[in-house]
Amino acid sequence: MSFDVASEVGQLRRVILHRPGLELSRLTPSNCEALLFDDVLWASRAREEHDAFASDLRERGVEVLYYAQMLGEALEDPEAREWAIERVLNERTVGPSLVEPLQRMSREADGATLARYWIGGVVREDISNHPGGLLWSVLGDDDFVLPPLPNTLFTRDNSAWMYGGVTLNPMSKPARRRETIHTGVIYRWHPIFRAAFDRADGFRVWLDGVDTPAGPATVEGGDLLVVGNGTLMIGVSERTSPQAVEILAQRLFDSGQAQRVIAVQLPRSRAFMHLDTVMTMVDRDAFVAYPGLVESVESYTLTRPDPEGPLRVNRNQALAPALADALAVDRLRILTADMDPRAAEREQWDDGNNFLALAPGVIVGYERNERTNGMLRDHGIDLVAVAGSELGRGRGGPRCMSCPVQRDPLPA
Repeated sequence: MSFDVASEVGQLRRVILHRPGLELSRLTPSNCEALLFDDVLWASRAREEHDAFASDLRERGVEVLYYAQMLGEALEDPEAREWAIERVLNERTVGPSLVEPLQRMSREADGATLARYWIGGVVREDISNHPGGLLWSVLGDDDFVLPPLPNTLFTRDNSAWMYGGVTLNPMSKPARRRETIHTGVIYRWHPIFRAAFDRADGFRVWLDGVDTPAGPATVEGGDLLVVGNGTLMIGVSERTSPQAVEILAQRLFDSGQAQRVIAVQLPRSRAFMHLDTVMTMVDRDAFVAYPGLVESVESYTLTRPDPEGPLRVNRNQALAPALADALAVDRLRILTADMDPRAAEREQWDDGNNFLALAPGVIVGYERNERTNGMLRDHGIDLVAVAGSELGRGRGGPRCMSCPVQRDPLPA
């Protein structure tokens, strides 16, 4: 199996999804904010909507790989399990008194069960014995020893494939950092990826955030758009920092697989969490964007003309011409719906600009964003509309919920 994501809109071949599991059932009004959710989802309906989304992808010829299944299969490898246990269950995460009993339980469980609870969370009553210790004493039976990871639903964020490699992202929010460990297990030990992990004839690891201490150099996949033609567009947001952009640019330039990075400065707010919440690529020459965004944001183009020299950073006069130049098109189409400010804000909140491209001009988006969807169809875009009444309440659309691992380059 080859792994290469050479564009944002070329034919999509393989993608990683996470079917919602135990973790959504453990999301409550009292813990959802800490777990970065704005609401409590109806778990069974969310699974139904997700199954329909996956079915639509398969009908369009996309191979779907399931995250939790691959994690469970990878954890059957003893080396993988010990590597993961050391990083997930240690004194810093569960306290000295609970390390031994939790590690023992994790060694005794089968891989699928372990994946279910590591994603779904471990509560005090899940531990069969009574190890004692301060943490054990202060927790109630329904309190989490290991918090759930409901944001695993958004497989785009903890890793992102670009050109011939992948980033294992050092994530901004503590509530999500354990996801990167799980993904590291999959890429290192699952049979689909193991033989090619970080080998000259396989795929490169541009960033490895698994063992990176928390710091300012953070990045999440929702800010990374593989424009194509050796160009990457990155949102500088509340989740992705300039430091991380520079590091990633240097490594891509070192490899020769990319020659240009366009950094887009976003407002630091929940509504503009990632670049793909306000702008996504939908065709060879077209982006859909939040009204007024492209004209108002500052952007910078990073290059390195001298392979031995430093990065060159140039401020763009405007974003659209910089993208048009990168794509080698005479004119870029920036598609925005004609809406009043209230309607625009509503559709933005419902991921009205978050689309997953299946092929040039063929995209998947939530059905509820009627104004934006109608506008795109009027411009000749083939839109596959999917239900998102529950999934959308997690503040992520089809692009957020998908991690492409193989996609064709831009068509000539």
